Amino acid sequence: MSELTDLQGGLALVGAEPEVLGDRRVAHVVANGHHLLSSRAIPGLTLEARETPDAIVGRLTVSPGMRIEMPIHLCFGIVHRSGVQRIEMTVRLEERAEATVLAHCLFLQAEQVEHVMDASVEIGEGATLRYMERHYHGPFGGITVLPKAVVRVGKRGRYFSDFALTTGRVGKLAIDYHVEAGEGAVTEMTARVFGRGTDDIVIKEELVLAGENSRGLIKTRVALEHEATAQVTNITEARAKGARGHMDCMEIIKDRAVASAVPIVKVSHSQAKVTHEAAIGSVDKKELETLMAHGLTPEQAVELIVSGILQ
Repeated sequence: MSELTDLQGGLALVGAEPEVLGDRRVAHVVANGHHLLSSRAIPGLTLEARETPDAIVGRLTVSPGMRIEMPIHLCFGIVHRSGVQRIEMTVRLEERAEATVLAHCLFLQAEQVEHVMDASVEIGEGATLRYMERHYHGPFGGITVLPKAVVRVGKRGRYFSDFALTTGRVGKLAIDYHVEAGEGAVTEMTARVFGRGTDDIVIKEELVLAGENSRGLIKTRVALEHEATAQVTNITEARAKGARGHMDCMEIIKDRAVASAVPIVKVSHSQAKVTHEAAIGSVDKKELETLMAHGLTPEQAVELIVSGILQ
């Protein structure tokens, strides 16, 4: 099969319909390694992508006041067992624009693969972006994934992101996201990861509430088993009057897994407030006993609880 067919077929592994790339109403970019396989723009949206020897370079712009009805699909991956992929992506929503981006990162048989993503996101005044990132790294754990993003949310803008990697192996993952929210802006960042084997997970998410009455939430859910490790650092800084932020981190471990959580709070205005909560431990005993009383085995009960946490 072709590389495009392989990646298209892999969409089902991250909850997407393989046929969506054929829908002419849907804007998309598909790349295997540094080879651009397919792209489509639609009215109200400029979508440019080009190959270079070292990266796929893309730019996505939504025009002022435009609401893109169908999600924009960015499908990046490597279908072979080894390779390198670097993505340099710029996303801009002009004032009052609205769009949803579904980013699919598919590494179906990765044994010696590196994927690096550098993203710059600008959300204009009154604009809304929903950025959903879904990963599948294959069954072997032979991959290093380094996603980095800098996001600026303008006055009364809205930004919602959700990173999910809950099936297959993780390999080595190091997330580094920085978001700055302007006056009246609202941001929510969610990360959900399930580590197995010797997977190594590092998550660093930083939110700066720079504008008056800005709001922000960082929510992290990590489950670990076998000998997997995770280090989560959530940072929220409130600089302006009326800014409100909250961080919520939960990590569930079993077997010989090791997890750490570091919440960092910075407040530099007397009328700003940031709160946080973090919990690390095994599956709740009462929940486990309740499920076992309904006929589940201990293994089935643990799996159900962990799945619920990662939903």
